[in-house]
Amino acid sequence: MTDEITTDDQPAIDARQFRNVLGQFCTGITVITTFDGDGAPIGFACQSFAALSLDPPLVLFCPTKASKSWAAIEANGKFCVNILAEEQQPVCARFGSREPDKFAGVPWRTSDLELPLLDDALATIECTVDQVIDGGDHYIVIGRVQALSESTDSGRPLLFYRGQYTAIEPEKTVPAPWRADLEHFLTNTTLDTWL
Repeated sequence: MTDEITTDDQPAIDARQFRNVLGQFCTGITVITTFDGDGAPIGFACQSFAALSLDPPLVLFCPTKASKSWAAIEANGKFCVNILAEEQQPVCARFGSREPDKFAGVPWRTSDLELPLLDDALATIECTVDQVIDGGDHYIVIGRVQALSESTDSGRPLLFYRGQYTAIEPEKTVPAPWRADLEHFLTNTTLDTWL
């Protein structure tokens, strides 16, 4: 078996180098949850989550095609993104494991939209599945946001970098200059006024 990634008319890419290079990109960690057809909570740890659109409000995540959790989400048609706090490393480890009941010992509740929400998450984003796109050995799942909540605590996110957990130091953070432009966009009612 080769460690190179290749497709027709494309250069061969070493799989280990691919992972190492992409490991330079620090990501937040989420747990994507839903209920299966029997009403049992299902979920998995997910780094491949991103905001996609403000208007309409869309997010995306990328499950592997063989994911049993994705099969349950696809059948249910809705999911919740739980953004983990720095203290939730054990939660991340549990949902990243092959344990049959990943919710055992993890405090959670059912939302008004009938989705599992993890207690102590920094934020939750409840969505319906809007679109599914082929993405190689993964799917790109686009979710339409139906409800949002955020923690009242000033917690910090759980981050992953170079194959391990990492943290931010609040005293070293600097406001991004584009935030003012984003706020301007959010206060306008149409995209036309922004352009």
